[in-house]
Amino acid sequence: MKLVVQRVTSASVEVEGEIIGEINNGLMVLVGFGENDTVKEAEYLARKLAKLRIFEDDNGRMNKSVIDINGKLLLVPQFTLYAHTKKNRPSFHKALAPDKATELFDYFTNKCGELVDVETGKFGAFMKVNLLNNGPVTIILEKEY
Repeated sequence: MKLVVQRVTSASVEVEGEIIGEINNGLMVLVGFGENDTVKEAEYLARKLAKLRIFEDDNGRMNKSVIDINGKLLLVPQFTLYAHTKKNRPSFHKALAPDKATELFDYFTNKCGELVDVETGKFGAFMKVNLLNNGPVTIILEKEY
């Protein structure tokens, strides 16, 4: 499981001309699942994401989490995080199958939602993601085997 976490001032996801998810002051997260991912990885990374201290405190140090600032998460499913690029044309054979990935994304979203307010993109849809990266701060979280 891979997460690309971006600290944002604002972010939104649009599908077919309609904004389906939108946040201010929080984390926009691209979420990818590998062929061996399970609910165990989803639970671990949901807790890790909610508690990740990448927001500044009064001294300008990254010392606060999205929970601490009463921020939100915008979770965007992104199977291309598992692109294999040995050749010029990417292969996605290491990504989790779409039906299982949809279930795991929903599970991950629910786990995150137990800790912080969550908005999402739409699994399998063509999405336009708009964000204003704050910092910029971008961090990759992975649960390796």
